[in-house]
This record gives sequence, structure tokens and C-alpha cells, in this order.
Amino acid sequence: MNPASLPAPSGYSHGTLAGSTLYLGGQTALDADMKIVPGGIVEQFRQAFGNVLTTLRAAGGEPEDLVSITIYLTDIPGYQAHGKEIGKVWRELAGPVYPAMAGIGCTALWQPEALIEILGVAVIPEERLVRPS
Repeated sequence: MNPASLPAPSGYSHGTLAGSTLYLGGQTALDADMKIVPGGIVEQFRQAFGNVLTTLRAAGGEPEDLVSITIYLTDIPGYQAHGKEIGKVWRELAGPVYPAMAGIGCTALWQPEALIEILGVAVIPEERLVRPS
């Protein structure tokens, strides 16, 4: 699954279907111009999670189909300090549904200016599933 609205992948896929399970590739806060959005962790969370949801929706999925999310962070204290704002962005984009989650600290991500990378797994009901052509 490689939605046209996301940057074209090279050497990876934005999402891979196995049956009705969608494995969502890690998304940083890249915008359509292949640049990390400015403004800090809240804005980067919004972009990265929005990119995850774009791939999920391209496969016919909805946020309630997410079963697992892993968030890689280069600054855990910064994320924690903005937890309420990030929670508000989550509810705005996905509603009050929360899958199993993990937050993992790391020293760096693929793009040096990236503060966050989000990947996930979703199980999409067959009646909504859109398979790539």
C-alpha cells in the first residue's frame, strides 16, 4: 500500500497487507515535499500519525482497526512534556480509540531532524478491505 498522497517510497512500502492484517511502515513527519515539518514534537506527531492514517485509510481501514502502535522517540522527556497536546491531536485524528502502544527512546532516526517515527499494525474487516491493484 503506497498512497499517492505520501512521498513515493524507495526501498520500502508504506504498508504491506498479509490477509486482512496491514503492517504499517514507520512514518516520520515527512510532508509531501519530503521535508520534516517544523515546529517541534506536537507538529511532528500530527504529521507522522497522519501519514500512518493515510496508509491505513488507503487499505480501507479506520483508526479503530489499529491493534498496535510503536512510537520511536529521540526525546522522551519532550514527548512527555507535551503529552496532553499529543493526546488532543490523537483524539482529533483517531477519536477515543487506543490500541496497544509502546514508546521507545532512540538516539536518531533516518532523517536527522526527525523527532518521532510511528509504525503500526491494523486488522481490517474484509468488507472494508481494499487490496492494492
